[in-house]
Amino acid sequence: MSTQAPYIVTGGNAGIGKAIAKSLAEKQKHVVIVSRDPKKGRIACEELREQTGHQQIDFVQGRLDSIEEVHTLAQTLSTQYPTIQCLINNAGVWMTSHKQTEDGLEWTYMVNHLAPFLLTRWLIPQLQQATDARIVNVNAGLYVFGTYDPERTPYGKDFHRMRTYADSKLCNILFTIECAKRLEGSGITINAVHPGVIRTGLGITNDLVSKFVSFLKLFWKSPQKGADAPVWLATSDEIKDISGAYFDLRKQTPFNEAASQQEARLRCWEQSEAFLPTTFTLPPLPA
Repeated sequence: MSTQAPYIVTGGNAGIGKAIAKSLAEKQKHVVIVSRDPKKGRIACEELREQTGHQQIDFVQGRLDSIEEVHTLAQTLSTQYPTIQCLINNAGVWMTSHKQTEDGLEWTYMVNHLAPFLLTRWLIPQLQQATDARIVNVNAGLYVFGTYDPERTPYGKDFHRMRTYADSKLCNILFTIECAKRLEGSGITINAVHPGVIRTGLGITNDLVSKFVSFLKLFWKSPQKGADAPVWLATSDEIKDISGAYFDLRKQTPFNEAASQQEARLRCWEQSEAFLPTTFTLPPLPA
């Protein structure tokens, strides 16, 4: 068992997540891939070990589509890894039709925002044990087209096959900024990053619109290109003291007006905490 604190990568079995895991492995980091599919997760680990020659690549099965499953994942990670160097919240979905989770929440909101929010909160004690611990939220430039309506967005009452993805990414940005404020002085940084327009399977179904998007993606950048900025944020000394920022690739970029509203950030944070059933608790944030 490695004594090196790991870098956790959600959705690490494919796309940008797998490319991130590969880049970290090439840097000789201890990598933990989180995937909902055990077979795909284990195959990804085997492939990356063979490609990089680096053996410290672990697999942990975990789902992000329900609060209970995120809690189970957090418990597994915190038990296996008492110290965590970095949490890279990469996994995401782009739903093209309205679907609710078992918690009564819209699927995109749950996976792209609430799951990273809760997983981060539950793993703060393990991140605190590391020196220069970091949280990297893989976001999207489309967040600027998002809106957050606390009465509608979490439940999909304002669902739109294009805008809902942007809405979830805006919520993730609101969380990033507020979390950075609450972690100030703790030694843990949190930032969000747009990795570029990358060729992945996100948002692809069998309808005509998705088939057209699939064609366009042939001309987009590779997942390995998309891994550059997230890995840089996770490892570079250049930005070790920066927190609560948004990066377009490696360029720090100002937040748009919607993300800059303090009332929206607080409301999003408080609402996200309020979705937690009374049977679960969140650890206190560092004083």
